[in-house]
Formats: sequence, C-alpha cells, structure tokens
Amino acid sequence: MSTLITNIGELVTNAPEQGGSGFAALTGAALVMDNGLVAWTGPASKAPAADEIIDARGRAVLPGFVDSHAHLVFAGERGAEFAARMAGAPYQAGGIASTVAATRHATDPELRAGLSRLAGEMLRQGTTTFECKSGYGLTVADEARSLSLAAEVTPEVTYLGAHIIPPEFAGDRAAYVDLVRGEMLEACAPYARWVDVFCERGAFTADETVAILAAGRAKGLIPRVHANQLGPGPGVQVAVESGAASADHCTHLTGADVAALAGSATVATLLPGVEFSTRQPYPDARGLLAAGATVALATDCNPGSCFTSSMPFCIALAVREMHMTTEEAVWSATAGGARALHRPDVGHLSAGARADLLMLDAPSHAYLAYRPGVPLVTAVWRDAKLSARAKE
Repeated sequence: MSTLITNIGELVTNAPEQGGSGFAALTGAALVMDNGLVAWTGPASKAPAADEIIDARGRAVLPGFVDSHAHLVFAGERGAEFAARMAGAPYQAGGIASTVAATRHATDPELRAGLSRLAGEMLRQGTTTFECKSGYGLTVADEARSLSLAAEVTPEVTYLGAHIIPPEFAGDRAAYVDLVRGEMLEACAPYARWVDVFCERGAFTADETVAILAAGRAKGLIPRVHANQLGPGPGVQVAVESGAASADHCTHLTGADVAALAGSATVATLLPGVEFSTRQPYPDARGLLAAGATVALATDCNPGSCFTSSMPFCIALAVREMHMTTEEAVWSATAGGARALHRPDVGHLSAGARADLLMLDAPSHAYLAYRPGVPLVTAVWRDAKLSARAKE
C-alpha cells in the first residue's frame, strides 16, 4: 500500500540531486512511500495519488537517524561512577571492568530485556538504524552470546572482544590478544559484520590493534576503531591505514590525524554525549569539516561514559558545543552515520531509499537544537511502516 505524506513544512532529503553531497531540503513538500521504499518526493502541489494520505500540517520530516556507535548488550549500571565524575573524579577506561563482571553474571533473558528497552528508546527518538557492539563479556562464550543477541535487533553488529584486557589476563595480555584473534573470533564472526578495537592507553596498542583488525578482516569483518578518545595516540592513523570504515571519538587529534581522515574514506564519528558525560574537551568538528573529512554523529550509548540513547540530544550538543551548523549536525546524524556503516540505502530520502523517516512536532530540523531536551519526534516510520508514535 502506498502512503503520501503531504503538507510537509520542511522535508530533509539529503538527496544528491538537490544539494550536492550534503544537506538538502524542500519546503512545502510531500513524500510517497511504497513497498518499503521512498517512491517520490517533491512539491506538495504536484504529489501523485496514493492509497493513504497523511497530513503533516506543516511539520518537518527527516530521514531516520543512523546511530553508528552503541554498546547496548550489558548488565548493571554505573550511576555512582557518573556522580563521582561530576564531583571531580577523572574518567578512566577501567570502569568497563565492573560492567564486564555484571554482564557475565546476567542471564540471556536479562540481557535481551535491557537490549530491547534501549532499542525501543532509540526508535521512539527517531533512530531507525543502529550499530551494536559486544565488549562486555570478554570470554568466548559471553562475547558470542552478546553478538547473537545483538543480531536479533540489528544487522549492524560489531565484534569488540578487544575492549579492554579482562582482569584474568592482566598478567598475560599477549595470550588475550591471541584469544581475541583466534578462538573468540571464530565463535563471534558468524554473528558480526564489523570488528572493532579500543586503541587507547590502558586498552590496546597500535600493533595489537593492527593484528586484531587483520584477523577480523580475514574472517570477512570490516574494521572500525575506537580512536584518540583519552589523549593523542595512534588510533586514527591505524584506522586510516587499515581501511577502517570509521575512527570513533576523535577527541584528541593532531594536524596529521585530521589530514589522514580528510584524505581517506574513513569517517570521523564524533560522540559528543561522551564529552558531556565525562567533562572532557569536545572534538574539533569545525577543523575536521574544514579539512574535508566526513563526519558522523552517534550516541555511544553505554552504561559508563555516556548513558544516552538520544540522537536529538547529540545533535543539540554538536551544534552548541562543537560549533556545527544545524544542517551539518543533522546530515552527520543521518547521512554521515550511513556512510560510517556503508549503508547507501539509509540516511537520505531520495527515490529508492529505504522509507525510514521521522516527523517532528516542529516546522524545521533546526528545532532539534533550538529546543533541546524537548521530545519533538512525533512519529517514526521504518520500511514505510509506522513504528513509533508520540501520545497525543
């Protein structure tokens, strides 16, 4: 059945034919969905007939958000750690170990329930495509079950056995790297599309990262890297040299890092919710954009450094704290995330794209930053099906 949404105040399409390779929008617009795809966009006055008609009443319609970095399979919570940071304690990656312990002790139904709750939160806030990592099991069995559960809710599943060195391997990190590259990878690869490494002080070195990414690639997994979050380091250079789809965080970059990203297909995925939650400096989005790097925005939803599932919140932070324009931030949260996930079918509303879209209770995309913290997403369609709707 075809559906026409008409009387759209602003239709953000990100369509190449309307605005080059960046943000593009139409006013006084309409959109037709059919068979799960966008069938037509254009002026409302020229809209074709459809089986169902929805009056947007001047509200804005955008592509569904594409969240390309999230950690949703875990147990436990770390609210006390957050409160301590807000009282002045520094952020350290070691807090991951407490989540690992809780996740190992959780049952599959407990992990599935938490995952479902967070995926539902994302959908209600306009996220129609999201990536989900493992990384809180760090045993062969626990990593494999984490990825199996993630695969129930998204095709964008990332093997992150190389999150930290677990306590039982503290005296023999080489043995753990071998496990991640060997038996654990064998068990996890069937469930995953991506392989990721936390290349950072206190986590994995450049050489270890290269070895793990190469092993994952040999199993058909595509690399991505946690890079340059806690300080300057080799992560971005490793990501670019390894042909990674994205280098995520990018908080502490040198000029050479920026140039490497700008000269490559590796997307710089920025996670401003982390800086909000850890009181760290925000990434230099303006420097990356000026250099010509492709920038994505994502939540990094996780129980430690950033427990938000809200892409609208991250857009508002990107505009206020990273000096992105509203157009740049929305493009990075939609088309940018799609590039980070190698998904040409989402992040835009050109004819033939997946009909993943959201409607705001507002006349333009700018309200996502103009009215921060307000639940503006009033309806969400995924594959042309109404999947979430705000109570009226």
